[in-house]
Amino acid sequence: MYWLQLFFLHPVLFYQGVTFPFALLFNYLCNLDSFSIGARYLFLLVGGGILAMAALGSLAGLVFIPVVGAVILISSLSPQEVDKPVFFLQMSWQTLCHLGLHYTEYYLQETPSSRFCMTLSALMLLTQRATSLSLDICEGKVEMVQRNTRSRRSWWARLCAVLPCFSYLLFFPALLGGPLCSFQRFQAFVQGSIRVGWVHCFWALAWRGVQILGLECLKVVLREALSACEGLAGCQQVQCILVMWSTASLLKLTYYSHWLLDECLLRAAGFTADLDQSLAEKESVSDADIWILETTHRISLFARKWNHSTAQWLRRLIFQSSRAWPLWQTFTFSAWWHGLHPGQVFGFLCWALMVEADYRIHAFAHLFMRYWPIRLLYRSVTWLYTQLIIAYIMLAVEGRSLSSLWLLWNSYCSIFPMTYCILFFLLPKRKHKGN
Repeated sequence: MYWLQLFFLHPVLFYQGVTFPFALLFNYLCNLDSFSIGARYLFLLVGGGILAMAALGSLAGLVFIPVVGAVILISSLSPQEVDKPVFFLQMSWQTLCHLGLHYTEYYLQETPSSRFCMTLSALMLLTQRATSLSLDICEGKVEMVQRNTRSRRSWWARLCAVLPCFSYLLFFPALLGGPLCSFQRFQAFVQGSIRVGWVHCFWALAWRGVQILGLECLKVVLREALSACEGLAGCQQVQCILVMWSTASLLKLTYYSHWLLDECLLRAAGFTADLDQSLAEKESVSDADIWILETTHRISLFARKWNHSTAQWLRRLIFQSSRAWPLWQTFTFSAWWHGLHPGQVFGFLCWALMVEADYRIHAFAHLFMRYWPIRLLYRSVTWLYTQLIIAYIMLAVEGRSLSSLWLLWNSYCSIFPMTYCILFFLLPKRKHKGN
């Protein structure tokens, strides 16, 4: 079982698997009346601290420092002014850590350790949770107890007030991966207003386990097929397109498998239980809607569904607050959040241009979609272009370095984004719903 060997060799998958029994234990204890709310918060907080030290080692301090800083800002500032300081704290600290990665890769020409890469991933997820919580506080969705007591035990009152915040920022099911869980969902489950049926939980976990197994089998097949190729450096003409599509498909399968495992961990802990309808409509518990991602013929829809909880977070944090060029600001910030490697900057800006072109192309083509044979042909061609353009962007982002970006740019694969780029300048701009 080659995929099983890869599971134990991959550090993130290994630690997520080790954490799984403790997530089930927490879910079980939450269904006992003797397990108090304070004990639940402590269980999640201590579990997150232990997981961080076990997985990240001495680098765990890079995660603990911004957590303490964010909690101090949240507990000391007024709700109306807390969002911007938390945002700049998280992004400044994360950027400094990414600069350390740049120094290691580009100046020292060394491969960074797996623990350093996991630390950066944990910091990126921490930024999501911290900024999401600060926005909830600023918008009045969440109330935090401020410094308003002068009694002898005021320090204890403050500690109890910020315990849910500490626990949310460090809770172990979402420390190394997983869709963004809002503080409202987190607090609703911990305080006992949500109960998870064990039968429903078992079948949901079993179904996702089957999906993960199927994805891993497909990865083995694709990896064997790619092992016979020499990559983009050794391909010629049409073969380059096949290599690009196969490599991107392998990357997508890896993402799908990771996202499903992360969702399983949250589901095992109980944080994906059904909420009231108003909150459930605004939150997604899954980042991998594989059917839509693989069948859509619109790049804009792919952008909204790819890593869905992160897309929702970016929409709320950047897109909705931008007065000019919201789409470009969103993708530029996404490149910053990912680390500002050359391939990432090019890939995300190219993605923004492709989304703009996608809107113009579909708005223009809609005028001629009167007969079903034309619609079928149109959907087939645009689906193929969507898959190939996304593959191109994915290889640029994952390649990161200038050398891999230059190799991709000089291949025949550049024909597809260039076609959309030309259509972007030729077709008139039409009104559309900005998403």
